[in-house]
Amino acid sequence: MSFGEPRSIRPDDVPEVLEMVRELAEYERSLPEVVATETMIHAALFGERPAVFGHVVEAPAGEDKALAGFAIWFLNFSTWLGVHGVYLEDLYVRPRFRGHGLGRQLMREIARVCQQRGYGRFEWAVLDWNEPALGFYRSLGAEGMNEWTVYRLRGDALAKLAGES
Repeated sequence: MSFGEPRSIRPDDVPEVLEMVRELAEYERSLPEVVATETMIHAALFGERPAVFGHVVEAPAGEDKALAGFAIWFLNFSTWLGVHGVYLEDLYVRPRFRGHGLGRQLMREIARVCQQRGYGRFEWAVLDWNEPALGFYRSLGAEGMNEWTVYRLRGDALAKLAGES
């Protein structure tokens, strides 16, 4: 199979990117939590002030899908380093295209963005039971941040905190 280099997501990629988001959520046993729409993803990536960015890898010619995988990321900031970093929200390669180095290509492209722009970190979260992903990330030289625990507010808890006086 022949794949091109990763490229930035274009507006016409949004429907298929959202399709892959759902595929990823299904794999992560969280499909009912996906409420995003094409309109929402398009606005996040291409609105007046985009704060989310992404790359895709195209599938080889003749495939039934145009895209083989994607990465979606956004900027964060380290007060310790005094510079921005990148937080990878999602990395996904469709199962039939795995094993061709596409995940590594997408990660390399984001690492290049970090280097070119002077960003100090490239971070992401991974489910502790996702052994294939853990092995892949370790093969890149990534280290788990085991001493840190991620917390999240959403739904009613978020609304309750926001409404406190």
